[in-house]
Amino acid sequence: QERARLLRGQSVQQVGPQGLLYVQQRELAVTSPKDGSISILGSDDATTCHIVVLRHTGNGATCLTHCDGTDTKAEVPLIMNSIKSFSDHAQCGRLEVHLVGGFSDDRQLSQKLTHQLLSEFDRQEDDIHLVTLCVTELNDREENENHFPIIYGIAVNVKTAEIYRASFQDRGPEEELRAARALTGGPMVSIYDAKTEQLRIGPYSWVPFPHVDFWLQQDDKQILENLSTSPLAEPPHFVEHIRTTLMFLKKYPSPTNTLFPGNKALLYKKNEDGLWEKVPSPRS
Repeated sequence: QERARLLRGQSVQQVGPQGLLYVQQRELAVTSPKDGSISILGSDDATTCHIVVLRHTGNGATCLTHCDGTDTKAEVPLIMNSIKSFSDHAQCGRLEVHLVGGFSDDRQLSQKLTHQLLSEFDRQEDDIHLVTLCVTELNDREENENHFPIIYGIAVNVKTAEIYRASFQDRGPEEELRAARALTGGPMVSIYDAKTEQLRIGPYSWVPFPHVDFWLQQDDKQILENLSTSPLAEPPHFVEHIRTTLMFLKKYPSPTNTLFPGNKALLYKKNEDGLWEKVPSPRS
């Protein structure tokens, strides 16, 4: 509770693109302090979603993911394995988990997700220490009888382990493509290879989004009410984000060959200025 209170009391820091790896909904990224490209993992726009940070205090391996409750049972083992994949999985040190997000929403989706995450982490064989719990009612504020999350986004500094309230201007690369995958119901995926320090997107496939033209004709209110889990609490750019994602899905109803030539992943690496740059894909 004390950790939650301190986190809620912070002002929101604007995080620039240098050294940042932004994690979208249903994505997972893991790295360690040895990473020469990435020093900050972050995510925001969580309303009923929860942002989960799992860290090993021995080797500093840190995973951040943005969970929406689609398949928590499958996602928690993925999060666990991502940390264990660091071969210098030190004997000394412990696993610490931080859960942030959600609020007291009408449909109790946040509550359900909090419960799922806690019980799944509890079910793991390893000892996991819950260090920060700032979710659901602990992350709730009320205004004119409507409830809202206090914290929508956080960042974690991989080198210092500091976790703080954050918002992000830059959510790239391939923001629309990644959002389209989540909107069409893709499962949780890992997007970063810490060994090569490359962001790997895809190759993804999806079926054409049902009634995409119908949704694109709807007004903001309809989109908000039907395509959000918590219409009143969404950040101001939510509808615009959904519209651009729907336009993208209309343009690329089946992405396999158009977006992923030769069915290969799109690779990005940080350049000297700390910004993402596309890597030519290997010819193999």
